[in-house]
Amino acid sequence: MTLMIGMVSQKGGVGKSTLARLIAREYAQAGWRVKIADLDISQGTSTDWKQRREQNSLEPEVAVEPFRTVAQARKVAELYDMMIYDGPPHSMSGTLEISRSSALTILPTGLALDDLRPTIMLAHELVDNGIPADRILFAMCRVGDRENEIEEARTYISRAGYACAAGSLPEKTGYRRASDEGKALSEVTYPSLKGRAEELAQSIIDTISHQIQEEAV
Repeated sequence: MTLMIGMVSQKGGVGKSTLARLIAREYAQAGWRVKIADLDISQGTSTDWKQRREQNSLEPEVAVEPFRTVAQARKVAELYDMMIYDGPPHSMSGTLEISRSSALTILPTGLALDDLRPTIMLAHELVDNGIPADRILFAMCRVGDRENEIEEARTYISRAGYACAAGSLPEKTGYRRASDEGKALSEVTYPSLKGRAEELAQSIIDTISHQIQEEAV
């Protein structure tokens, strides 16, 4: 049975596609058949990244395909062990459809209230529409270097009733250059940046594993 994971946001540019590619690469490296369903047709960010990855002959292979709807993506899902929905921003109906199809919905966010508040409002809307809060996970992306700001944001999320993945992704040139080459962030050459990407990825993977175990009980 295919494991479905959703990456959603109400805003563009918060790290949704970056996270989708990071998690897809980690599972592909472990031998899973993984596909990113690029549902953001207007941008096609993950689709373009896949082309750059192929041009640079990078392994492991990460399949990416654009789809207009979740229903279209689900038609090919059985061919893969995991499908990651890279959802469109500003689409509550599409976001809800993704979350209803996913074992875990991941919401990337920055540290500013301009990022946190709409992301938490989105999580509340999902819960109001029947998505269990324990199937929602926040992830810190494009953060600064001040640990106190990161911890304040974690506290803000926790008080709202949601879990947040360990680790965070800083806004760094090394990450941007890696992405431009078709790499996931865990494939960056700088050890410190690689370590931070791997920490966040592992926390998400651990949460996914826990979710699978809970559903199996």
